[in-house]
Amino acid sequence: MTILDSSAAWASATRMVAANRDLLVAIAGVFFLLPWLAGAVFVPPLPLTRGLSEAKVLETIQSYYASSLPVLLPLSLLPMAGMLTMLVVMLDGARPTVAQAIRRSFRTLLSYLLAQLLIALALVPLSMVLASLLALVLPDRVAVSVALGILLYPIMRTMLVGPVVAGQAERNPIAAIRESIRLTRGNAGRILLFFALVALVFVVIYGLVMMIVSVVLVLFLQGEPQRLLGEVVDCTLRAAGYTYFVAMLAAVYGQLGGRDSAAAAT
Repeated sequence: MTILDSSAAWASATRMVAANRDLLVAIAGVFFLLPWLAGAVFVPPLPLTRGLSEAKVLETIQSYYASSLPVLLPLSLLPMAGMLTMLVVMLDGARPTVAQAIRRSFRTLLSYLLAQLLIALALVPLSMVLASLLALVLPDRVAVSVALGILLYPIMRTMLVGPVVAGQAERNPIAAIRESIRLTRGNAGRILLFFALVALVFVVIYGLVMMIVSVVLVLFLQGEPQRLLGEVVDCTLRAAGYTYFVAMLAAVYGQLGGRDSAAAAT
């Protein structure tokens, strides 16, 4: 069993990003930045206000997603396709072009979606059962928090479904899930710690940058231009962070699977 070396995984991830910088910038711009900006500009926020009853909240949410689904669906699928495209670029030793990587990602997108759907169908009922059982001995909020914490384990075990689908061109979603579980055996805690530490650093950097940007925008702009420029900075930071997240997935997959991507080796 291979033990994850988080320092080596981070070094590999940064090398992959540096080696494929131009391709990743193009992919991130098309599949992350533009859809998120479109969502921020054209999709209205969820109209929830204080004081609504539970029934009214559910009715508002259902109505919102029913009316916004034609826009939200493609805006959700594009980042998934972008993630798979990046993984193909990072994991394929033949160094495919962006066009080749996009074609391969769209061929495997359905398999990835089905795998995520199967995972959700397993975890959502499990979380409800856990929360209900824990609520018998714990306050409701504590029970929900503990149940979600327990679910981090199966989430970490299925974390590598994307790299398996993209790197091995695996079309069977069940086989992709099983391969992710096999690769992550004995490393769930290390994977969680690795991603949690990097996420903490990103949140701190993101918060500082957005605070400075907000102050500058308030001083020099107002109204819609202020909001739009703020959204541009926000989406750009998130696109950069998500690019590194994908590189970390590729690095963990390469290390636990005994593979070295061409990008990491350069």
